[in-house]
Amino acid sequence: MGARDISFASFNLLNLQLPGDAIYGDRDGWNHGIYQRKIDYTAATMALLDADVIGIQELWAREALHQALTEGGIADEYTALVPPGHNGKRIVCAAAVRNDMLVGTPEWITDFPPEYVLKSGGDDPQQDFIEVKLSTFSRPVLHFQVQPDPRTPAIHVFVCHFKSRRPTQIWRERSWYEKDVHGPHANALGYAISTVRRTAEAAALRVLVTNIIKGTDTPVVVIGDMNDGKESNTLNILSEQPTYLSPLSTGGGDNALYTAQTMQEYRSVRDVYYTHVYQGQRESLDHILFSQEFYDNSKRRKWAFDEMTVQNDHLNYDDHKESGTNDHGIIRVGFKWKPARGATS
Repeated sequence: MGARDISFASFNLLNLQLPGDAIYGDRDGWNHGIYQRKIDYTAATMALLDADVIGIQELWAREALHQALTEGGIADEYTALVPPGHNGKRIVCAAAVRNDMLVGTPEWITDFPPEYVLKSGGDDPQQDFIEVKLSTFSRPVLHFQVQPDPRTPAIHVFVCHFKSRRPTQIWRERSWYEKDVHGPHANALGYAISTVRRTAEAAALRVLVTNIIKGTDTPVVVIGDMNDGKESNTLNILSEQPTYLSPLSTGGGDNALYTAQTMQEYRSVRDVYYTHVYQGQRESLDHILFSQEFYDNSKRRKWAFDEMTVQNDHLNYDDHKESGTNDHGIIRVGFKWKPARGATS
């Protein structure tokens, strides 16, 4: 890679926690043997990725991430980004960034931005009033900047982990749940609640991104387990559904985010991308999105898409708790420094 090239990866660690420490309701957590297998797998995978920026989800213990980097032989090359004072009692978004690329101090964003408002009387006389009162991310979003070379602009990076598609367990709601009344509808209501939460999180992150990229030439990359597919409403909100098929270096959307999956599909005979398997269904829940500064056909292009790779063979086996593997595919995207003619530097 050239000095100004850059690569990003997304890696869901499947509850990387120290042995014997609680994971959600499991107070005993991983035993020592499984924990070591998780470290072995995580260490080998990170070393193989060789990405400049690795966005991480489902980290519990700071010490476990440091051990994985050390056993992978790359601890001296990377700075681990973990919330200050993190005590391992909850999962967080984290990252591993090449030492010489990190700019400034990372932040973890818990609260939705003030511009976020989901409240409306509707645009149809038959619609009722709606208001969504969510105000925080389920998992705080990590935000930091990297600069691959002094001759390139700094890149804003967001690492996120949205609410899963599993139905919210409404039987826990003692204030209103009644087994005889709501029990038969628990799945439907639970799925709806999870969808609303995930949609709200996508909209809140979209506001944060828009505040940075709209009307500017500031490059942005969003990495994460978004728990939804490329054509989902979640991704539509984040991406603003840009047009891809523009002539070379003539397109690009000021407020758009482009998906690595789509860029790779244009170079493939068929879609072979999946990062999750559930009940035999292969789907893509993990994504890397980027602003027009990374889009091949943008007149404001700085970097050109090189290639996306997906490590997902381990998803063919449902033995993650025994083998130490994770339950998501790991994606990596590389970009070559190749500014469009006339693009600002």
